[in-house]
Amino acid sequence: MEQEERGSLQLRTNREQYVLITLLFFDFLLLNGLLFSFAHFFADYVPSYLLSSTKVTFLVMNMSLAISEYFYHTIIYRRMLRWIEFFYNVTKLVTLQVFLSFLMLKFLTDSVGMFKFMLVFYVCEWLLFYLLRVVCRWLLQIWRSKGGNARTVLFVGNDDSLRSLYMKLSQSVTGYHVLGYYADAPMKRPVDGLKYLGTINDLNAGMRARMCTSDPESAKGRIDDVYCSLSHDEGKQIRLLEVFCDHSLTRFFYVPRSFSEYGLPLRPVRIGDTIAYTNRFQPLLKVGNRVMKRMFDVAVSLCVCICLIPIIIVVGIIIKLQSPGPIFFRQQRTGINGKTFKVIKFRSMHVNKDADSVQATEHDPRKFKFGDFMRRANIDELPQFFNVLNGDMSIVGPRPHMLRHTELYGHLINEYAVRLFCKPGITGFAQVSGFRGETKELWQMQGRVNADIWYIEHWSMGLDLRIIFKTAMQVFVHDEQAY
Repeated sequence: MEQEERGSLQLRTNREQYVLITLLFFDFLLLNGLLFSFAHFFADYVPSYLLSSTKVTFLVMNMSLAISEYFYHTIIYRRMLRWIEFFYNVTKLVTLQVFLSFLMLKFLTDSVGMFKFMLVFYVCEWLLFYLLRVVCRWLLQIWRSKGGNARTVLFVGNDDSLRSLYMKLSQSVTGYHVLGYYADAPMKRPVDGLKYLGTINDLNAGMRARMCTSDPESAKGRIDDVYCSLSHDEGKQIRLLEVFCDHSLTRFFYVPRSFSEYGLPLRPVRIGDTIAYTNRFQPLLKVGNRVMKRMFDVAVSLCVCICLIPIIIVVGIIIKLQSPGPIFFRQQRTGINGKTFKVIKFRSMHVNKDADSVQATEHDPRKFKFGDFMRRANIDELPQFFNVLNGDMSIVGPRPHMLRHTELYGHLINEYAVRLFCKPGITGFAQVSGFRGETKELWQMQGRVNADIWYIEHWSMGLDLRIIFKTAMQVFVHDEQAY
């Protein structure tokens, strides 16, 4: 739910607007100070146009910053701000500003050295802007810790969702002061610091007293935000609370009830303007993520397949010398959404009738000498890059299982089919986490399935790169489970 400006947790107050304006002023001050420093102290490294047309250069740079600030203004006022968001925002702001400046200056002049200068300027500007925001964020947190810029919050209901919300609001210096909660009964799992204030009838009595006040702004014990998590069956009570909030200049928020008490790990997702709940969060459902992963797969596998041509010749000759039969082994495997496809591998076993039903074991007599080496060094998997090019597989993902194993373990493990939400991979998180090779016991397959599901729910390009690196290391550091 991150794309909606963090919802209620990010509403700006007038004082926060002053913070934005102050920081905007310092952004322009730093930009012009940096330009002045380059022009007067590092003139030998500055393109000639910037020195001969200083006023135009300053105008272009400031216009570029004004446009960039419009799209990527500072977000340090956010109370639940994560440092990664902080980092991205500064990067996007400075990148757009320098890019626009570079385009306009290149249009005005053909002065040499412009790109090199703008690259150095980009690094310096990014460091200054980031440092400024770190200092301002630190000062803002000190201010909030001392009671400044605080928002007084009241909870209504005893659902676990409010308990979770309180834990988030009290984890860091956010400037929220939670008075407590009203409910017909205390929370089943109370949390330290969250006070039980009374029943809903007590709340209604307090609301009636406040609504009789002629000036709600001067009412004693002002409440800024009310977070309600009552059942939908209590619609009249929720409506009464809304009316009170409107009268008292208080912001009202309804918090969807949690399903944790029923043992259902459901999480909210946004579908247009509707909030739905799902038991599986899949980053690869986003089109952008799928496109990025597919582009990476195609680019890498295309390079690997070209390099494979001489390897196929050498490996093919050795396989033929040690074991009669084809160079490649093709087998039906289960792919994404349960669809079957033919996986391609270098043949590492003598041709046998049990290939489609029996897993390889450590001292399997079906393996020939070079085939055993290929399996331990992952060389037999290399032809699967052709499967990746064809779109049946990805470089990283749950390993594709034999059809017989899919049918067998699909009945034994309830969540087994969840791993089929993702394209199978040449390597996977389970394989680099110790769940590789023969599955002698059911718990071993359960561990592999759990690892595959974790990968699907936590996918990122960074995670894929780490898995690829660990897999590459297994070529040099022998994995005892690789047979």
